[in-house]
Amino acid sequence: MSGNDGVAESRTAIDAANATDPRSHDGEPLALAQGRRAEEWAVRLDPDASDALRLAARAHHLRRWELPRSDFPEGRAGYLRWRKAQRDRHAKGLVAILDDAGVDGSTSAKAAEIVAKQGLGSDPEVQTFEDAVSLTFLETELRPTLDRLDDDTKAADIVSKTLAKMSAAGREQAASVAAGLDERSRRIFAEASAAFARSASDREHRP
Repeated sequence: MSGNDGVAESRTAIDAANATDPRSHDGEPLALAQGRRAEEWAVRLDPDASDALRLAARAHHLRRWELPRSDFPEGRAGYLRWRKAQRDRHAKGLVAILDDAGVDGSTSAKAAEIVAKQGLGSDPEVQTFEDAVSLTFLETELRPTLDRLDDDTKAADIVSKTLAKMSAAGREQAASVAAGLDERSRRIFAEASAAFARSASDREHRP
């Protein structure tokens, strides 16, 4: 099997796994929609995106619903444990798919590193991945998150923290995404952007 065939087979397998997500977005399984959008964003942000980056983006929520947040304790410590467990599951599941499809070991290993966010802050591909999945979150999960929280201050804090993880190019795209959202989401995004800008300014002027 050629490298391109293995990548195509992997993409099909990722989509097949995510197509069983019981949650939905615009009539499509949520994880399936998110995988497609994240890969599209990765390519938009980096037209020369590697196969490893594209596959990592496609699989960034691989079978995510199988490990619900409710399986972990309430509070930030429990949340962070859940996030790490999800990243580890995504990486392991992605490697299994790529190996089954005959994708070369270096691509498989790099894709696993990216989806686990190893090297965030130093690896440009991991930053592009972070931007892509953050933009996908804004497109597909911001409004449901606002509805669930019913707390605009907390919601703005979540969005501000999301912006803090993104590059300048990613934040520029985020502003474009926000412009197409509903009125409440736009307002929350504006509040979050202002809070992020203040925080960044404070850090810049800190002695």
